[in-house]
Amino acid sequence: MDPSVKAVYLTFDDGPIPEATPFVLDTLAHYGIKATFFVVGDNVRKYPELFHRIIDEGHRVGNHTYNHIGGFRWLSKNYLRNTKKAQELIQSFTPAKGETLNSLFRPPHGWMRPLQYRIIRRKGYRIVMWDLVTRDYSKRLTADEVLDNVKRYARNGSIITFHDSLRSIAKLKKMLPAALEWLIAEGYEFRVFE
Repeated sequence: MDPSVKAVYLTFDDGPIPEATPFVLDTLAHYGIKATFFVVGDNVRKYPELFHRIIDEGHRVGNHTYNHIGGFRWLSKNYLRNTKKAQELIQSFTPAKGETLNSLFRPPHGWMRPLQYRIIRRKGYRIVMWDLVTRDYSKRLTADEVLDNVKRYARNGSIITFHDSLRSIAKLKKMLPAALEWLIAEGYEFRVFE
C-alpha cells in the first residue's frame, strides 16, 4: 500500500473459529481498530454467528477459499470451484441493504497458478497478499519472536498477516495487544481495504 502514508492494514486469515476469533474481535474492539478477515468458507458455514459478528463490528471480509486449499496442489477448475463455493456462502450473508461484502481474495499459503490468478482477477476480485507475515502459526517461534517480527518489519503501507486459528491463538493472546500498542505508539493509523 502507499508507503508515503503512516498506515498499516491488519489482516487475519483462516477463521472464523470460536477458539480464536472472539479474542481477536474483543482485542480489536478494545483498541478501536478495524481489520480485514480472510475467511474460510467452511468455517463461515460452521460458525455463522462469528461471521455476522465480524461484519456487525465493522470489519472487512475477504474470500480465503472454502476449504483452505493451495492453488498449486489442485487443478485450476477445482480451485476456482472451491473459491466460488466460498464466495456464494459469504454473499448469502450479505446484509439486506444489498451491499457487497466481498471483492477481496487471498490465496491460502500465497500460492496460486497464473491461470487461477487471471480468472479470479477477471471475476472482479482484488487479490490481497502481504508484506509482513507474522508467522504466529509457527511452532518454532515464541510469542515474543512473533512480536519482534511485527516490530522489525512493519513500515508505512504494510499489510500485516495474523491468523485467527488454533495454531496461532496461544501466541496471539500474549502478543496481539502488545503488537497493537507498539503500532499505536509508533504513530501508525489502521486501515481496511476499500
